[in-house]
Amino acid sequence: MPGFNTISPKNLMRLIGAPAAPILIDVCIDADFEDDPRLIPTARRHPHDRILNLLDDLRGHRTVIICQKGKKLSHGAAALLRSEGIEAEALEGGNFAWRDAGLPLVPVDAIPGSLWVTRHRPKIDRIACPWLIRRFVDPMARFLFVPPDDVDEVAQKFGGTAFDMPGGDWSHQGDNCTFDTMLARFHLDTEPLQTMAKVIRAADTNAHDLAPQAAGLLALSVGLSRAWKDDLEQLEHGMTLYDALYRWARDGQDEGHDWPATAA
Repeated sequence: MPGFNTISPKNLMRLIGAPAAPILIDVCIDADFEDDPRLIPTARRHPHDRILNLLDDLRGHRTVIICQKGKKLSHGAAALLRSEGIEAEALEGGNFAWRDAGLPLVPVDAIPGSLWVTRHRPKIDRIACPWLIRRFVDPMARFLFVPPDDVDEVAQKFGGTAFDMPGGDWSHQGDNCTFDTMLARFHLDTEPLQTMAKVIRAADTNAHDLAPQAAGLLALSVGLSRAWKDDLEQLEHGMTLYDALYRWARDGQDEGHDWPATAA
């Protein structure tokens, strides 16, 4: 059972991926981080002795502080934040406990940056991938939607990463779509995300026999693209669509619906 002002790895994992997930700050010292250069999904590194520099970013948000073993660095940094009115907890057992529980860790060298570039007028992969990045890799990531012929040059000129482009590095690989590629690169091999990937792949590649939900996802995705002409506005509304798909994949697959309604 978690102690005072701590959260267990299991309980934190259930919060990651949700719209109201806490902000995660990893305060491991450089030597500890170099021994295992991976981060809990959405965590960002910051020196423990400069934690108060983040007050403006953290105010009004639940925050979880992470160190190697969940002891002095995380508890001290969390206590400092609480003294400034921030709702802060330490991860019980730190990165070691998370690792030992078999929960996903994202290799830092797999994250190319915070700016991503793709073709305008997105439908499925180009909304699903930004959702994945913001919910499981980098909550502050930005996405540029530009004409197809300009994607590679925009990415080069502005220091971004092109994605979901034919023949690109972050794109379809064989029968898999870009969402699958990102799951593999970021080591996000969880059952709910793999379930989502199957539905997304089926909808994005017109292989609806892979998952019965694919036709519905395609219909909703086309509807989103028709309802919002601005790609960034479409992305913001699409985040809700994939939030719902994730919750279904995580803990809602056993629920059905009929009429007349039967007892639950």
